[in-house]
Amino acid sequence: MWKGRFSQATADLVLQYGESVSYDWKLYRHDVAGSIAHARAQVRAGILTQEEFDAIEGGLKSILTDIEAGNFKWSIELEDVHMNIESELTRRIGAPGAKLHTARSRNDQVATDTRLYCRETLDETLMLLRDMQRALLVKIVEYAELRIPGYTHLQRAQPVTIGHHLLAYVEMFARDLDRLHDCRRRINISPLGSGAIAGSTINLDRVGIAEELGFDGVSENSMDAIADRDYIMETLFCLSLIGTHLSRMSEDLVLWSTAEFGFCTLSDAHTTGSSLMPQKKNPDVSEITRGKSGRLYGNLLAVMVAVKGLPLTYNRDLQEDKEPLFDSFETISLALRVNAEMVAAMRINEDACAAAVSDPLLLATDLADYLVRKGVPFRSAHDLVGQAVALAVTSKTPLSELSLEQYVAISDEYGADVHEVFNLDRAFELRTNPGAPNPDNTARRIAFWQDKLS
Repeated sequence: MWKGRFSQATADLVLQYGESVSYDWKLYRHDVAGSIAHARAQVRAGILTQEEFDAIEGGLKSILTDIEAGNFKWSIELEDVHMNIESELTRRIGAPGAKLHTARSRNDQVATDTRLYCRETLDETLMLLRDMQRALLVKIVEYAELRIPGYTHLQRAQPVTIGHHLLAYVEMFARDLDRLHDCRRRINISPLGSGAIAGSTINLDRVGIAEELGFDGVSENSMDAIADRDYIMETLFCLSLIGTHLSRMSEDLVLWSTAEFGFCTLSDAHTTGSSLMPQKKNPDVSEITRGKSGRLYGNLLAVMVAVKGLPLTYNRDLQEDKEPLFDSFETISLALRVNAEMVAAMRINEDACAAAVSDPLLLATDLADYLVRKGVPFRSAHDLVGQAVALAVTSKTPLSELSLEQYVAISDEYGADVHEVFNLDRAFELRTNPGAPNPDNTARRIAFWQDKLS
């Protein structure tokens, strides 16, 4: 494609070092779509005849069919997906194929293809996120009011419910959905027509091309359009954050499935055994998901570092954006699908949950609130409850079973109704503020998500 300027063939090692077709072939559908839209605009501009366009469109579609059938031979000598397709097109249809590249560069071509790829795979990710939410919602409905300890610092803190706990992840994934929708808006701008750096003296209908490809508009600065990889970095950030949320959920499930917690049992289909210890049932899906989050972060960092020092406009360093992009989409797609399937199949162990939430220390803060309602300043109430907890620990007596006399000996602010605090039904009924694990709040949020995800 540049043989007129050079007198020597490209060295074999340079071909191996510089080729990208071994991975950017994945852009073939987007490359064909962009080429057809570009060619149609060439007809409108009088660059191509209708007959030439028909030959180009037919040739590109036949190439597309061959690629999808696995019958297309990719060549590293042609470097990338764009030149492989264009070269084969020219071989098949002759002179019209050689006209296709008029008024475009591989610079705006690859920027267009990657935006189309991001848009398509982002839409797939949006659907998978909703499927993840739906899988969680099924478990939330099934165990909406089943009580468990909530934890801070991995220490028992206050009582919550399975429904409330799992709804937290539904909310996280909802923010992921919002971010992806917002990211999609910035992705969906067409750079095609920006040329190599400064557009072209052959002016094609950029708006018409953009509309044919489903873009919302066209870029307004040719240099920015060529150099911009913000949309890839933003996409990778959004995918990384989905990975963060999946990883946190995975850690909960790893803990819950241990003998020490016993809150859930993961299905045999989503766990593995040990090659040595026959009793083992390992939560490999959750552990792998935790590990995949690091991979997603690495992909984001790789692109950010590759781009950070580049002058305008195109530099070959930008070739390094695609493998991390492809890998992150493939990683998050599989992670969402397998985790949704695993959550749908897991079972919650109600007896273990009930036993854990029976710990009266979970209501120590409620006991402080009881004193506050009697007019005791919270810091004083906190101290008085701390003394009661210390007594319970040293006397090996549950906090709920300390006698009234023992409570009054600590402070006469404790009354005859002190033991009413240790009623879980009452504890949940009092938590009426929006966002608290009150049964009515949970029911309202379940109804909200059932409507939104239907």
